[in-house]
Amino acid sequence: MKTDYDYIVLGCGGIGSAALYWLARRAGTAVLGIEQFKLFHVNGSSQDYSRIIRHYYHKDNYARLTPHTYAAWETVKQESGVQIVTKTGGVVIAYEGSPQQATVERYAESLHTIDVGYEWLDNDELAYRFPQFRPERAVKVCYQKDAGIADPSRGNAAHIALARGYGATILDECPVINVQATGDGVVVQTAQGTFSCRRLIVAAGGWTNQALSGVGFQIPVRVSQEQVTYFATPHLKEFAIGNFPVFQWKTNFSYYGFPVYGEVATKAAIDDTGEEVTATTRTFEPNRARENQLESWLAEHIPHFSGPKLYTKTCLYTMPPDRDFVLDSLPEQPNIFVAIGAGHAYKFASLLGQVLSELAIDGQTVHDISAFSTRRPAIVNPQAAGLYQYR
Repeated sequence: MKTDYDYIVLGCGGIGSAALYWLARRAGTAVLGIEQFKLFHVNGSSQDYSRIIRHYYHKDNYARLTPHTYAAWETVKQESGVQIVTKTGGVVIAYEGSPQQATVERYAESLHTIDVGYEWLDNDELAYRFPQFRPERAVKVCYQKDAGIADPSRGNAAHIALARGYGATILDECPVINVQATGDGVVVQTAQGTFSCRRLIVAAGGWTNQALSGVGFQIPVRVSQEQVTYFATPHLKEFAIGNFPVFQWKTNFSYYGFPVYGEVATKAAIDDTGEEVTATTRTFEPNRARENQLESWLAEHIPHFSGPKLYTKTCLYTMPPDRDFVLDSLPEQPNIFVAIGAGHAYKFASLLGQVLSELAIDGQTVHDISAFSTRRPAIVNPQAAGLYQYR
């Protein structure tokens, strides 16, 4: 088996599979992907049927990337014939006068930055368009028609299939034992042999620091076990695509949810409320208190959304102290690149893979990723970092 490659990607989830695809488009058989579990496993962050994709964001640098991420997914669709993005429209909601109203207004401001249209909905207009929502008092609602669903189960599979079609080699059930930088490249020791490359991309989520342990660099991250719940609502038509948008409702918590998609059920969750774990000690057991909190909130605010609980599924968030992405080479190892999605990256996954391919092949990218540097204060001096923010 070939052991020397130009480019190796560790981790074949959302960002890693995308990097493989975009690398293989240009480098073909010079690309190797390594996954410690079976492909499309449920141990990490890039699984299930749906993630929210949207233009509105709390920071303009993310919003500016969103047109390019829709374009990247469209390229994958055109090459594969697989529909990955489904536009449903999206709303972000907060009660008027609450601290979270400023978050909704910031989202709308980000749309001005990229010249994407949106609408403000008052209570009457919200009730007319989406009577499923039952706010208790006046709300501030931003609606954007292009928001919707990015499907990880389809996106990851399409990336992997296309990468193979371009000649990439992909090894799964292949744990990494050690990574060592050499003078002009990187050596990766695995359970299936030792491989070398000129450029290495680490997209290993909660296992990132384990992968980087041999090169003397660690990234301060908090790994948490999060969860989503599917409900077998008896009101399917009310929550069919076309009748109900993806939503984020900002309170002291950030609730979010989806129309019927993937399962014959609705899906909702509370963002970033999971317990801190490690990638190896996490469990797959749902947090019952969070399930109860979610069900109680839905009963008050979107009463027909719920029904018999189909199941609750867990996943991992891997978050730097400022909850911004990491997308950069290591400070002392320019041949090693690392990507961390910070619990909100899947919508961007194909674009981030494209950016990583440009960094590895060309040494630069046309996109502004300066905020995602490994040299920023939150990485090199995490005590100076700001607070996590809602996404």
